[in-house]
Amino acid sequence: MRLLPEWLAHYQKTKLPGDLTAGLIVTVMLIPQSLAYAMLAGLPPEIGLYASVLPLVAYALLGSSMTLAVGPVAVASLMTASALQPLAQPGTEQYVVLAATLALLSGIMLLAFGLLRLGFLANFLSHPVISGFISGSAILITVSQLKHLFGLTTTTNNVFQELFQLLVQLPQANPATTVLGLSTLAFLFFARTYLSGVLQKVGLKQKTASLISRLAPMVAVIVSIITVAQWNLAAEAEVAIVGEVPAGLPSLNVLVPSMNHLAALWLPALLISLVGFVESVSVAQSLALKRQERIQPNRELLGLGAANMASALSGGYPVTGGFARSVVNFAAGANTPLAGVISAVLMAIVIASLTGLFHHLPQAVLSATIIIAVTALVDFSTFKSAWQYDRADALSLVVTLIGVLLLGVEAGVLIGVALSLAVLVWRSSRPHIAIVGRVPGTEHFRNVRRHKVDTLPNLLALRVDESLFFANASLVQSHIERCVAANPKVEYVLLLCPAVNQIDSTALEALTQLQESLSAKGIQFMLAEVKGPVMDRLHETHLGRALEGLIFLSAHDAFKFVEERNLDSLAFSR
Repeated sequence: MRLLPEWLAHYQKTKLPGDLTAGLIVTVMLIPQSLAYAMLAGLPPEIGLYASVLPLVAYALLGSSMTLAVGPVAVASLMTASALQPLAQPGTEQYVVLAATLALLSGIMLLAFGLLRLGFLANFLSHPVISGFISGSAILITVSQLKHLFGLTTTTNNVFQELFQLLVQLPQANPATTVLGLSTLAFLFFARTYLSGVLQKVGLKQKTASLISRLAPMVAVIVSIITVAQWNLAAEAEVAIVGEVPAGLPSLNVLVPSMNHLAALWLPALLISLVGFVESVSVAQSLALKRQERIQPNRELLGLGAANMASALSGGYPVTGGFARSVVNFAAGANTPLAGVISAVLMAIVIASLTGLFHHLPQAVLSATIIIAVTALVDFSTFKSAWQYDRADALSLVVTLIGVLLLGVEAGVLIGVALSLAVLVWRSSRPHIAIVGRVPGTEHFRNVRRHKVDTLPNLLALRVDESLFFANASLVQSHIERCVAANPKVEYVLLLCPAVNQIDSTALEALTQLQESLSAKGIQFMLAEVKGPVMDRLHETHLGRALEGLIFLSAHDAFKFVEERNLDSLAFSR
């Protein structure tokens, strides 16, 4: 068994400059994000820093992506707050312990999924559901941060009630906090939207300009800290600041969750795991394709699982791969996960000796950073394309988004998943069934309504484009019986099964009844293009024995069989 990951065992010195540069730049970006997302999760700011050290190393050792940047992210932070606020007061010691417990449970689940090779479970979260969930979460996060932007307080967690309270209280907004918050918001919006283009016009390369624009949050942090400290705005203008951030690396603690905590946190941990995994893999795959690299989903589960367990061990909270950081890591020249390890080392140095620099950091600036980061996650394009192509998918997106806003993040994603599965079952319960004929001069068979084809007057050939199971068995049986009743000349019924991957016991019973019913009317029931695994199971059934000699390799063979029988019948009548 190899102890070192492949990238480390075969590391080339030529890759080191890119990894060093990326590690440094990502660290500069990670510091304000870690502080901001910890505040979003209801945790002390240092917890965000703790979650940005060991998890990066753990993922580097077990993950499969060369450029994914792991750490605190907005959606996982919101889900953490949503799960923990009913159980403990934000910022308290108990709350911090519960956050680490949540990371531990998420890590155990992800590791178990990886060892059992269950990466496919993420497929239950369709793209529209994920889009609706993330968009709804982004709106929730934005609304929750507005009070910090204006120096106000609210007494509700309902998004609509919170907006109403903010509007009522707006005349009482803290002037200094408002100026700091809105100016930071405007600067970050300019940096995200226009700064790269401006820098390119003055002569910088596109890559360099893009990296500089993405480091704007750190510039905002530095300027705001200097401003607040210089003018003593915390005391003179009542500007809310981060305050004392404990220096020193966190102690390592092995958590032993109580049964009450396990009962309360297992579902949030599962949802955080699935959502985080889907988000990470989608980012990792998109970046890997640019370098013709491959992502291994089950390895990603192991890497993310180890990262979350490392976060729990060091007093952090759930982490996953971040989109913005990963893009910056890629653009900065990261060649291997060593860039993440370098970021972890630099972050450890910050935690050990530089946390005092953040004492005067205004909360309004962190809120502005969060708002700018999450508003980019609101996805209108997916809804537009889904509405144009498939209204059911668009409905899943909208219902998930509304569920998140009205009922919370956990209920929202569960509603979205349930609706997606319901739509899948509904579609499968109404399969497309076509009457087919033979294209002249070929052995191909197509829908009689779409193509000019040849048919036999006494043969009814149908193709069902779905597996046969309990939800559609009765409908398929009824449809065939109606078609037979509408054509009294039918002597043969041929069911084509190229799309039938499975026939469950309910469908088997329906087909058996159909065969017996047709046989009683003097009509022969036949099958064609039955797949091997389905055929293997049919052989052992009453239906398989009844259809002996009437199951054909192709539709063409079945046609030839009927044609020959028709010729024999014609010769006999003469």
